Amino acid sequence: MKEFTITKNDATLRLDKFITKTCPTLPSSLMFKYIRTKRIKVNGKRAEISTRLNTGDVVSAYINDEFFTPITPKYDFLSASKKIDVVYEDENIILADKKQGLLVHPDKNEYGDTLIARIQHYLYDKGEYNPQDENSFRPALANRIDRNTGGIVIAAKNAETLRILCDKIKYREIDKRYLTVVHGIPKQKTATLEGFLEKNESKNKVYLSSNKTENNKTIKTKYTLIESRNNLSLLEVELITGRTHQIRAHMASIGHPLLGDGKYGKLKDDKKLGFNKQALYSYKLTFDFKTDAGILNYLNGKTFTVKNVWFANELFGEKYKNL
Repeated sequence: MKEFTITKNDATLRLDKFITKTCPTLPSSLMFKYIRTKRIKVNGKRAEISTRLNTGDVVSAYINDEFFTPITPKYDFLSASKKIDVVYEDENIILADKKQGLLVHPDKNEYGDTLIARIQHYLYDKGEYNPQDENSFRPALANRIDRNTGGIVIAAKNAETLRILCDKIKYREIDKRYLTVVHGIPKQKTATLEGFLEKNESKNKVYLSSNKTENNKTIKTKYTLIESRNNLSLLEVELITGRTHQIRAHMASIGHPLLGDGKYGKLKDDKKLGFNKQALYSYKLTFDFKTDAGILNYLNGKTFTVKNVWFANELFGEKYKNL
């Protein structure tokens, strides 16, 4: 016989659901029989299959030990690597430095090894995430970046944090900055580019226009020139709007495609220089709350940067090694 005291995680569960969770190898027919014949009781009394459990209730189960043997769970995220580069972490969030080539979420070609799967694996190993908890929150990402772009992605460890982060991103209270290297030297040291972007889903490509139509969306991209060398320019970029491939397409439209960009740039020529991936990185994030952020208020005013942006260091010197 074993006794279980109900905690808040199992409160409101039906008795049969609790027994199924606690005795995973017990056949349903036997469970129903044991409840009916009082071999399974609640607070020392007979209960119904549909009895709702409350915090503090004691469930007594006169059941053979073999039925308490846990079944080893198989979770998809456990097949992913648990390696993540943590920029910052606390009880509510993780800021992860996503490397180029890694998807943030599964798609039709890659399901297993994604950033969110790695984060769930990482938190599972730390004991901070257990999918078996009935009310367990599944760690989720508040923002995303393209597969071929690197940089900071925010993961929420609880539902309240995710809700707050989504609101702050929506109302532009989280400032994200990108580093990129483009071909040529922009005429203006700093400028805000404007245009209209339309996405072709079948080609996974966007097209820019100077005229508004019912199918395109307004985009604004601000850049600042940091340094130029060998007809390449290192820029800091701020997305005033956030659209698919916005930085890549906007810079290409003014004659300054990104180094290593295979969709909007000159990848064939760039490969000859040894660059086969695009030079674009979401390198800095600042929490700039204008309104109450609840449990995340402590983050207001804080800035986080990645330790190293490979192309800045490689092309413009070690002064960019620790940004």
